[in-house]
Parts: sequence; C-alpha cells; structure tokens
Amino acid sequence: MTASDAPAPSSDSESDADPLKYATEYHAPVLSHEVIDRLITDPSGCYVDATLGGGGHSEALLDALAPEGVVIGIDQDDEALATARDRLADEIEAGRFRTVQGNFGRLQTLLEEIGIEEIDGLLLDLGVSSHQIDVPERGFSFQREGPLDMRMDPRGGLTAHQIVNHWAQRDIADVIYHYGDERRSRPIARAIVDARPLETTHDLADAVRSAVPERDEVKSLARVFQGLRIAVNAELDVLEDVLEQSADVIREGGRIAVISYHSLEDRRVKRFLRYGNFEGKPIRDIYGTLIAPFEESPRSAIEAGEAEVQSNPRARSARLRIAERTADDAGTPVPSV
Repeated sequence: MTASDAPAPSSDSESDADPLKYATEYHAPVLSHEVIDRLITDPSGCYVDATLGGGGHSEALLDALAPEGVVIGIDQDDEALATARDRLADEIEAGRFRTVQGNFGRLQTLLEEIGIEEIDGLLLDLGVSSHQIDVPERGFSFQREGPLDMRMDPRGGLTAHQIVNHWAQRDIADVIYHYGDERRSRPIARAIVDARPLETTHDLADAVRSAVPERDEVKSLARVFQGLRIAVNAELDVLEDVLEQSADVIREGGRIAVISYHSLEDRRVKRFLRYGNFEGKPIRDIYGTLIAPFEESPRSAIEAGEAEVQSNPRARSARLRIAERTADDAGTPVPSV
C-alpha cells in the first residue's frame, strides 16, 4: 500500500480515540493515533522514534506493532531517556525497545553504531516536550523563573545566557527576527543589551516587555523565547540534517512522520518531503516525472482534532506530515539550460 492509499483519518475516528491515552505527567504526545495509523507499514518492522521524550509515541508504536516489531528511541536528554526506560522496562526486557543517546541530526551514525542500516519508519516530533517547558531550571518558559539555559542537551554547548549577554545587538535582533518571526526585533534587542547583565528568564521577559506594547507582550515573549531556543539548539540545521539522512535509512515503502509546531519547521519539512530539497524546487526527469526520495500524502498537513486540542492545548499548533520512501531508480534529471 502506498502513502496515497492510506485512508485519511475521519472526524468520527478522531472523536472515538482517547487523545490522552499515552499522556503522562512528563509529556502528552501529540497526534499519536494519527501517527500510528499512517506510519506503520510492516507490523513486524523496525521503527525509530527520534524524539523519544517521555516515551509516549514509542509506547503507542509498540502497542500497534506485532510481537516481532522493534522500536528504537533516540534522545539527547538524560532525563527523557531515564523516564522512557522506566516506562517501557518490560519492552526493553522483551527485546522490543532500546534507547540511544544522541542528537537526531546524527541519525544515520547513531543507527550504524548499533548495527542498523535500514528501518521501516521514522518519527520526528519537533519542538520542546511538556516536561522541558514546565521545569524552570531548563529556562524554556517566560512564565517560570529559571536560568537562561534553553539547551535540549544540558551536557554542554551554547546557552541563551551567552546569547543575550555577549552577542552583538544586531546578531540578537537577527535571531529574534529570523527564528522568532518578531517584527519588533530591533527595539527588543536594544532593550536586551541595555538591560545587561540578564541572569534569569524573568530578567529577559522584563527586557522584552519594556520594548513592546502591553497588548502584544505574550506573543512577543513567545516569539523571542522561540527564536533564542532555536538558535541555542541549531534546530533548523539539525532538522535539515535528519531529513536528508532519512532518505538513506528508510527502506523503499517505509514512511516518515514529522510533527512540527511553527512555520519555520513545517516549511522545511513540506519542501523536503514534496521535492527532496529545501528550496521547494521540483526536479524532473526527461519525461517530466518528479524526482524526489519521498511521496507526500496527504498533500496537506494533518492537524489535531477538537477533542485533542481541548485536552492538550499545546496540540493546537501541531502539524503532521507523512511521506513514503519511493524507489531509488529515478530517471535522469533534465539538463539545466
């Protein structure tokens, strides 16, 4: 069955499924039923949950797979790995689940290190987990006071503290504008520099509030924190890396499922799954057939139903895209003029 043959989820089926079936205090996985319905092609195959988090999506996959099916969970966060291992201890003992620590931008290498060259499906649930947002010490939320960290891998690397306290005002404005889509990026960056040193998320929030109208405070704060988080974790670069590698590790007929939460992510995902590149330029053979490693279906993103959004408001911005790995025997590209 090809991706285009897969039935679209109906509103009735969405209402019948419990959107919080796999939710825990750690994290509520988004669109878990839609992912399972569309990602699995071989119930006895090998699937990778490259954004393991609390293990909700992995548990859903394991429930849907045959006893021979295997799930590999990847995460760079020690706490997430420990939580998932505890949650799925029985599946680990049964040999159906294993974890790998690392950044999914190194997907192919991480799989090779455990002896896996080809998989049947890949899941990417982008963004920050509920737990990471809710823990003040991680510094992801302007609603909770904590250090200016924002690292998804707390073991090392760039922090938000370094950006807001040491980067040039112009560079901070660029981050806020390009990664946060905030049109007041320049006055906000100026306010941040003027407020130095900034030590906590509340220090940063106060600086942002001083530069925007009160009616826009919440939206601007969300955009600034998003922009800094993306810069700290190089999220867009890593996303492009894993998408390119996915074409090398997913077998023909296997699928990829990607859940994104803002347009910067979704635009890259859509272009790659549709055209095989991030510029959105179709490449065709001499017969006019599109040359791309995946076939996206459906052509539009799948969104959470009303019941799930009511149960988990963070699902409101989620966009799920599914694509199937096509054959590698593509035709010869049309020579450029």
